[in-house]
Amino acid sequence: MKKVYANAAEALDGVLFDGMLIAAGGFGLCGIPELLIAAIRDAGTKNLTIASNNAGVDDFGLGVLLQTKQVKKMMSSYVGENAEFMRQYLSGELELEFNPQGTLAERMRAGGSGIPGFYTKTGVGTVIAEGKEHKDFNGETYILEEGIFADLAIVKAWKADTTGNLIFRKTARNFNPPAAMCGKVCVVEVEEIVEPGELDPDHIHLPGVYVHRIVQGEHEKRIEQRTTRKKEDA
Repeated sequence: MKKVYANAAEALDGVLFDGMLIAAGGFGLCGIPELLIAAIRDAGTKNLTIASNNAGVDDFGLGVLLQTKQVKKMMSSYVGENAEFMRQYLSGELELEFNPQGTLAERMRAGGSGIPGFYTKTGVGTVIAEGKEHKDFNGETYILEEGIFADLAIVKAWKADTTGNLIFRKTARNFNPPAAMCGKVCVVEVEEIVEPGELDPDHIHLPGVYVHRIVQGEHEKRIEQRTTRKKEDA
């Protein structure tokens, strides 16, 4: 089975459709599938529901899909760096489903493991719990959260072999693996592709059984917020 594609547009060919649910990896601007996001923008696919930890910034990451108004709904934990997101949400143009970060990651992991739902204490007594089933275990109240089963997962890894085994770097490892797991189709962009056997099996973070398509490319690795201080006099 061929998994390596020439570019992001080719890797998404035949996969995209209007109204689909996409799980996107990344944390802030760290480890985001920027090439695949740009290809979705160029394809013009619309009315998207996107499950992602964040919504990017105004001109990068998922923010570029908000600028073109291709996103109908965001399922996110943090959206505070995107002014266009705020404008669309406050004007009623964009739906938002807030998820605590751990809950969102577990919803993705659960979907990838074939688990339709799970109970968690996170969110009990808050707006997160509104409309959700409550159940007591050992005297403690929990709420039912549903697993995420996405039509497409787009993720960013550091290295892959041609069979789809993946290695992530540092913070990029938090949301990318569960996002990859929950997609019916998983498309991955990486910095380097090697031959089978070149990756240490003990260092593989996600097995290739979850990965359907891979593309290699150059990445910008932009800093979300740059904070500096004045150089002190010697």
